[in-house]
Amino acid sequence: MLRPGEHIHRRPLLRRRFTARLLPQLRLLVEECAVREGLCGPRRGEFVLAVDEIAGNAVEHAGGSGRLVLLRVGDELECRISDAGPGFSEAVIPELLPGLDGAPTGRGLWPARLVADRFAVAAGTAVTETADGDNAGAVVTVAVRLR
Repeated sequence: MLRPGEHIHRRPLLRRRFTARLLPQLRLLVEECAVREGLCGPRRGEFVLAVDEIAGNAVEHAGGSGRLVLLRVGDELECRISDAGPGFSEAVIPELLPGLDGAPTGRGLWPARLVADRFAVAAGTAVTETADGDNAGAVVTVAVRLR
């Protein structure tokens, strides 16, 4: 809990635009940052998998590319992935393991939300606009505690 006058230190670790071709490199860079920041063992693998699933969804469902920002936020490792696709809400992610509930979508985001200490989906601020003039895209944030 923050005391009055305190703030959480946010330190950028990695910023990258990516396409499908760059996903393997992106995974390695995220893992290297996670190692440097002290994320250990299975938790590191889960975080890298979650980031990879979200980035893969951006490539597959949002025009073939996205942008990743990895930050150290207090005692958390936070990754924000944004895209310029049609956008979506967290409601599309099934509550149960996909396949058990008949949900046709959410298979990549479900494990990401499951392993995260903090997970959020928000409307993006992409420069691309929809036919209605609204901003397109989504921003998915996944964070894990380092300790």
